[in-house]
Amino acid sequence: MTHHLADAAATHAFGRQLAARLGPGSTLLLQGDLGAGKTCLVQGLAAGLGIREPITSPTFALAQHYPLPGGGGGGGGLVHLDLYRLELAAAADELFAQEEEEARAVGALLAVEWPERLSVLPAGCWRIHLNLADPHNPDAGRQLELCAPD
Repeated sequence: MTHHLADAAATHAFGRQLAARLGPGSTLLLQGDLGAGKTCLVQGLAAGLGIREPITSPTFALAQHYPLPGGGGGGGGLVHLDLYRLELAAAADELFAQEEEEARAVGALLAVEWPERLSVLPAGCWRIHLNLADPHNPDAGRQLELCAPD
């Protein structure tokens, strides 16, 4: 399913709507060039889950955990993983496995930027590919392709 998103606000809104569609413990793989809107979409996912704290790209931290507000340790929330800086597939695979296990244990949504760093894309995941509609004109919006799990 392909969507045209006019701007960052539309990308954020799409993420909010998608959060309602994804079940607890789901994994979402986000592919796209730098600046395509992956983190903006994750910010929308977080808002759709009711997470109020600022969502930033975990490029340097590699992973960020955002519990649901008022959850009292009961689980849920969002795990945001960014594999961009991991050049070795083995390192990306190891980090992904750890974060996936933790996200599933607490029923959190796992959003993974740069999953192409993994040795193999995992099965059973939602996938989004984001592209700038016109790489020479960032104001032209984005093209988003959403694929449900196999």
